[in-house]
Amino acid sequence: MGLANFLTLTRVLLSPFFLIIYVHYSFLGLSQESMPYALLILLVLLELSDAFDGYYARRYGEVSDLGKILDPMADSVARISMFLAFTYPPIDIPVLFVFLIIWRDSIVSTLRTICALRGVALAARKSGKIKSVAQAATAIFIVLLMLLQSRGTIALSQLQTISFWIALAAVSFTLLTAVDYISSNRVHIKKILSFKRRKQKNLKT
Repeated sequence: MGLANFLTLTRVLLSPFFLIIYVHYSFLGLSQESMPYALLILLVLLELSDAFDGYYARRYGEVSDLGKILDPMADSVARISMFLAFTYPPIDIPVLFVFLIIWRDSIVSTLRTICALRGVALAARKSGKIKSVAQAATAIFIVLLMLLQSRGTIALSQLQTISFWIALAAVSFTLLTAVDYISSNRVHIKKILSFKRRKQKNLKT
């Protein structure tokens, strides 16, 4: 457990607080005007952690199979927490968006786990990293829009409309990364399938 993996696990633990602050801000003593600032601070901390753990792992040779598994998981937990929060007022994006993100991450995680059981650790794809950046940028942009709306600069309808379209764009790209991941790892998938067929054939004989 080096510093890089410790930061990754810290990101996993901090991520749900985005949802907690968004939904229960009044219980935490925050006003509707100050809540977006708290979310923005948490977002910055999460993204700095994401950037620093990867840099530190590469810089000081802490790249590991465990890190290759933990880092995408931490990204998934963080993004799902953010988008799930946005399904509540005032943003109100469709819950379907969150389902599609979870669906994509579940497919990729299952594929990564199966390959790991076969002795192959699949590193994150570049498209997956871009997806994470796109989702983080979407969350930050929506929170900034919330700041404007809390000051009366934009109307609630504008906040919801703009948030819907940028969230839709992020989710659409997220689904495309699943296609890229499966396509790029089709050789491993074929090996896994052929292994299962051989195993079933041996059991029958």
